[in-house]
Amino acid sequence: MNVVLLSPYFPPNYYHFAVALRQNGVNVLGLGDAPYGDLRFELRSALSEYYRVDDLHRYDDLVRACGYFTHRFGKLDRIESHNEYWLETDARLRTDFNVCGPKSDELAWVKQKSKMKQVFTQAGIAVAPGLVAHAYPEAAQFVAEVGYPVVAKPDTGVGASGTYKLHNDAELAQFFATKPTSDYLLEAFVSGALYSFDGLVDREGNIVFCTSHFFSQGIMETVNEELDIYYYSLRELPPGLEDAGRRAVAAFNLRERFFHIEFFHQDDGRWVALEVNMRPPGGLTMDMFNYANDIDLYREWANIVAFGRSQMQYTRPYHCAYVGRRRTRAYRLSHVEVLYRYGDLIPEHGPMSEVLSPALGHYAYLFRSPDLDRLRQVIADVLAV
Repeated sequence: MNVVLLSPYFPPNYYHFAVALRQNGVNVLGLGDAPYGDLRFELRSALSEYYRVDDLHRYDDLVRACGYFTHRFGKLDRIESHNEYWLETDARLRTDFNVCGPKSDELAWVKQKSKMKQVFTQAGIAVAPGLVAHAYPEAAQFVAEVGYPVVAKPDTGVGASGTYKLHNDAELAQFFATKPTSDYLLEAFVSGALYSFDGLVDREGNIVFCTSHFFSQGIMETVNEELDIYYYSLRELPPGLEDAGRRAVAAFNLRERFFHIEFFHQDDGRWVALEVNMRPPGGLTMDMFNYANDIDLYREWANIVAFGRSQMQYTRPYHCAYVGRRRTRAYRLSHVEVLYRYGDLIPEHGPMSEVLSPALGHYAYLFRSPDLDRLRQVIADVLAV
């Protein structure tokens, strides 16, 4: 079996995917723009071959690389990056090389936020009112119906990049006077606690793992206001969230993939869907899955790819929390004090990539405990200034 991993070195923890595939007897073919010598030893050891290009954005070079892999090893069975940024590139390569997995014509439903709303609605899941507005007059009419504030976000976008909260007519007019030419979705602002429904489906679309995380606030607020962020997993999933999440997974017809679906929980008890991502959550969340459940989801994904099945069992024995700190802020506890006080709760810590730091902070700590109250107190102490 031949699996091409695009940019297999980012995020840094994703090298585990290559290692797990190799342990299952798969030919793991790396395709990236980093020098081979810069790859960590475990990744280099897992790769049957590595093809370096000068720029991963040059699609012709990627086609040439996959053509070489095909000539050298035979038909390609999977092409994957597990990365939102390369989702369209993955799909285009799968289409051109007739490889199993989401193709280009299937991608709009999970890339365009306006189309996501249609799928959620068809599945009976509540969404915020929204409109792809091309000019100020239609936007003003939409605002007259839903009221301020409204959120303007790229209809096709990654994370909170280029996302704005507009509070009045002046800000709306200024936005349309200066906005990029790409399509923007206007949404009624929805307040509520932010949760995710995360997991992995097998080749038949069955959920083999699921969990949920509570977030301190949305990524838009975190990035735009340079806030600290934390989030933690739940040992018991709220029934309404799990029901909506499972219906969403079925509606989007996911196969052999991780998923990350975001919901707002409103005061009236409704779960309002925000968006779906058919890839693992970013940063260190894959590791959080494993620490919270004493499992190895890198290996379980590799088992599904190589053998079509997973026999994993899990019980959610721990809550696992991510806490990100910014180097621009003076915290009450120093890094050494955090390690001294809470080292027994820390399975992992370290600096975050500059690409991820606007949303996730510059330095990350993972904490785990079966006691959520204990975990919340640790989070408060670590972020206190």
